[in-house]
Amino acid sequence: MGQQGFWDSSEKAQATVAELRGINTILKPLDEALGAAADLEAMEELAREDESLEPDLLREADRLEKMFDALELASLLSGPYDSSDALLSFNARDGGTDANDWAEMLMRMYSNWAATREFTVELLDRQDDAVAGIQSATIAVRGPWAYGYLKGETGIHRLVRISPFNAEGKRQTSFAAVDVSPEIADDDTEVELRDEDIREDVFRASGAGGQHVNKTSSAIRMTHFPTGIVVQCQSERSQHKNRATAIKMLRARIARMNEEKREAEQLARYKQQPKTGFGSQIRNYFLHPDQRVKDQRTGHYVGSFQSVLDGNLDGFLDSYLRWKASGSAPQAAGDD
Repeated sequence: MGQQGFWDSSEKAQATVAELRGINTILKPLDEALGAAADLEAMEELAREDESLEPDLLREADRLEKMFDALELASLLSGPYDSSDALLSFNARDGGTDANDWAEMLMRMYSNWAATREFTVELLDRQDDAVAGIQSATIAVRGPWAYGYLKGETGIHRLVRISPFNAEGKRQTSFAAVDVSPEIADDDTEVELRDEDIREDVFRASGAGGQHVNKTSSAIRMTHFPTGIVVQCQSERSQHKNRATAIKMLRARIARMNEEKREAEQLARYKQQPKTGFGSQIRNYFLHPDQRVKDQRTGHYVGSFQSVLDGNLDGFLDSYLRWKASGSAPQAAGDD
């Protein structure tokens, strides 16, 4: 970074700065833990001569244990794309207007989580529903190890509540799908895109954005024939910018598909294929008859629905990483 001309290419420079930030999220806590361990050893020797230091010794031992727990968790982020930024897509599923509203609530939830970590969030695509919420949306979450922490959030999220869109006040169950992919650098050799494998469609953008967005064909939809993946972007007024973003989204989806294939091969060896399809929701969110959120894979439980919607997700993310590393078999998807 100290070399002359480092900032001549802003994009490459920012990528290097982001890489340094990711490295420091590991090295700085490690240095702190090693220093705390040395201090604890010295304190232990003093406590043998002065018993009044014993409470301080216990507090420092507890603090060091938490530091090493955090380091152990960070060591689980060892996937090929775990250090990458993340692209999160949200799609309303069963549940009508409630599902559209629920998809938007999930988008806010992950944005809130990103804010607590001082990550940046960029809206890449959004399809509003005519009544409330969204039909689909895609955001980029950028920060150290964003994909590594969020990749376990892919799946169906189920909400049970008294519907605000039902005049009779009936309980409604709605579903929304979350898809998490790594944001891939343009020079990544593992994901190769050939022009002949892609169909590009141009159409008029819909929703909010002003007269220019609605009256010009600036939105881009891309279909990748070998995989069947379809992505679209209409967040920018420029067709060129939308095309570049759509390419980035397509590369991300293909990279995640490749990673899933590798993981499926590993799981097949231990006969641990995850359940997919109907009833395969990864997490249940209850607002009625009581408030609770429970992960179906790890069993992690939070008794405050609102705190989770405000971004209190670390417990779910951490427990998933530990559950995955332990090789535990997937739990049944049902819940009371």
